[in-house]
Amino acid sequence: MTNTVNQTTIAAIATPPGRGGVGVIRLSGPKAYSIAQALTQKVLPQARFAGFRQFFDEQGDVLDEGLVICFPNPNSFTGEDVVELQGHGGPVIQNTLLTRLLELGATAAKAGEFSMRAFENGKMDLVQAEAIADLIDATSQAAARSAVRSLQGVFSNKVNTVLEKLIHLRLHVEAAIDFSEEEIDFLADGKILSLLEEVQTSVAAVQQSARQGQLLREGLQVVIAGKPNAGKSSLLNALAGNDRAIVTDIAGTTRDVLHEKISLNGLPITLTDTAGLRETGDVVEKEGIRRAIKEIEQADLLLLVYDLSQGENPLDLAQNYFENHLDHKRLMLIGNKCDLTDQVDELNDYQGFRHITVSAKQDVGVQALIDAITAHAGFQPEEDTFIARTRHLDAMKRTQHYLAEAHEQLVVYHAGELVAESLRLAQNALGEITGDFSADDLLGVIFGSFCIGK
Repeated sequence: MTNTVNQTTIAAIATPPGRGGVGVIRLSGPKAYSIAQALTQKVLPQARFAGFRQFFDEQGDVLDEGLVICFPNPNSFTGEDVVELQGHGGPVIQNTLLTRLLELGATAAKAGEFSMRAFENGKMDLVQAEAIADLIDATSQAAARSAVRSLQGVFSNKVNTVLEKLIHLRLHVEAAIDFSEEEIDFLADGKILSLLEEVQTSVAAVQQSARQGQLLREGLQVVIAGKPNAGKSSLLNALAGNDRAIVTDIAGTTRDVLHEKISLNGLPITLTDTAGLRETGDVVEKEGIRRAIKEIEQADLLLLVYDLSQGENPLDLAQNYFENHLDHKRLMLIGNKCDLTDQVDELNDYQGFRHITVSAKQDVGVQALIDAITAHAGFQPEEDTFIARTRHLDAMKRTQHYLAEAHEQLVVYHAGELVAESLRLAQNALGEITGDFSADDLLGVIFGSFCIGK
């Protein structure tokens, strides 16, 4: 039976813009079959069988021809009747077919509307819906595999397992409040505290895995800065594994920011090369330096490159140009051109800042730098890492906050009602991840599986 939440039938081109051998248009909704039949002027093929059909315009002239596949509700991607039209992939013919479908009663789909309907019809939760987009946008094999795991429900199952524990805990707290006038003090018997601490541990474990998933999805913004001719562009090329940036002996070669998306030890990185930092009267170079400082301010990690052979103090440059943005957690000092000097500083620490010695041109120390970058991000993905987003981590952070509040109310104040309220807020925050939370959920569990009355 078709879900009646959406009465409109939507249509959209499902293949990317441009020319191709095949172009796909999808219909979803209560009129999908009737619209497709009007387009083909022929009975549609049986469910999940491809049938060759011609596609006609209003005058009965053939617009295109191709395959038609029908997916009846509820066993379709959206949970509604879905029809897939596979014609030729030219943008003109695809738009012509879409226009014809709109004439026959379809509505142009909004961005993400097919996935939204799948969520509304219970075909997937919010995490799985988001994983579809993340799989398409994956920039590495590790990110793609993690997105598939989220799509298959690995992340959702972990969240739901914690939610079940949290609901079970709330049941015990509600029962303790209900029996508050009895001689037995259920809040003080240790059972509730033990369950609460178990939930806190479980949330922390999922939070750690989600952090790895967020790094896989969003990656790290790494900016390379330093004086002209310090070897910044050479370092970018060494990390990227190709000659992406122009390298010359002429100071000031790089005058604009250069972005390169790469993967280091499986971690997606947006690597930015910047103009050399120095005093200059060149208007163009000044603008490049201004843009460099702007990139530095927004970086997750700043690689400050300096020339070891010149005996420089790299922190002098940092204090001159971005002293207000000096941060031991964000700044890494890179002593370059170690092949040109015998005075190599092998220390991993320089006045409290992390320090790596390399020769970008000779590929010396580059792998150690890569390892340091991924270590800085705390990137240690497990085999079952799932993709995650900032909103997921935010929800878990708020969940942890409310659980900590509940812990304090239980241990310090022994206030059952306040514990119950904090746990309710924790459940709502955690439930935001999958989009599955409601006050009615708890009521259903209470009345269906836990008898409180006497």
